[in-house]
Amino acid sequence: MAIATMGVTVLDCPDPKSLAEFYAAVLDWRVEGEGRWYEAVGPQGRQLAFQEAPGMVPPQWPSEEHSQQLHLDLDVPRDRLDEAEREVLRLGARLLQGDDGGRLDFRVYLDPAGHPFCLCAC
Repeated sequence: MAIATMGVTVLDCPDPKSLAEFYAAVLDWRVEGEGRWYEAVGPQGRQLAFQEAPGMVPPQWPSEEHSQQLHLDLDVPRDRLDEAEREVLRLGARLLQGDDGGRLDFRVYLDPAGHPFCLCAC
């Protein structure tokens, strides 16, 4: 018997509404919440939450000194990877590492608050 069940993954950020809107746009989910807590809510109860943390220091990638601690892998069909990259950049992401001319199955980005995430070819 499990001790607990998985609830929601929460990212600290200075502006939870904006970051929830970023991920909701990327995932085609909806935004719920108010004040210091917002959630991107998707199908089948999936959620990604965002909590206000005014003093948040973004992780650095890659770094041995300032570990990323957590990152999100978002799956994208391989033939849509370039299109997905254009969209996340338009929404405010920054590219950190490309896929080495197609030799890697992922590309690494920073979201608008500085959290690393990957678009992974599936």
